Amino acid sequence: MKSTQSGKATVFIVDDNPAVRDAIRWLVEQVGLNAKTFASARDFLAAFQPGMRGCLVLDIRMPGMSGIELQEKLSREQVHLPVIIVTGHGDVPVTVRAMKTGAFEFLQKPFNDQVLIDAIQAALGKYSAVWEQEDKRSQANRSLAALTRREREILELLRRGKPNKVIAAELDLSVRTVEGHRANITEKMGVKSLGQLIELLLKSDPDNVSN
Repeated sequence: MKSTQSGKATVFIVDDNPAVRDAIRWLVEQVGLNAKTFASARDFLAAFQPGMRGCLVLDIRMPGMSGIELQEKLSREQVHLPVIIVTGHGDVPVTVRAMKTGAFEFLQKPFNDQVLIDAIQAALGKYSAVWEQEDKRSQANRSLAALTRREREILELLRRGKPNKVIAAELDLSVRTVEGHRANITEKMGVKSLGQLIELLLKSDPDNVSN
């Protein structure tokens, strides 16, 4: 699920009622979205992998871990999956709790099919920008991990705005050696200019530059 486009995302349906699961899955697939169903929150967590892209449609009342508890767990772990709560037992306290934890939408059964689809499409559209930034940050961190220790030292000095001659003097290297390392850095980071390099660093984990 590398794509952040709503048309290629996956809708994860977690409900202990098999008839409801199948009905939502059928509905979702009719509009061209991928769907996966789970009978419990634990089943979903067992299949979950970091970087999953899509929307989570959750029932509230399920044996074991409830939908709200699953939502809160994902929120604590900063998993960026929009959550749509659907329940036949909705009340004000539950709704408030779900919304405070960041639920995208709250629908009470029986819900209108189009309302659910609209909510899913809206959630996927809103979160596509979040996923794009996550993907860029992951790519930047992977590129940084490919640098040698010396390249990281030079990169940190470049980030501080120091020219090649100053870097060479501080590290007791020749200017040509610094230039060679700098060329290797830009190649590994997949950029063509210092400006692009700095922009990429801003998207990465700051600790990865100096470590």
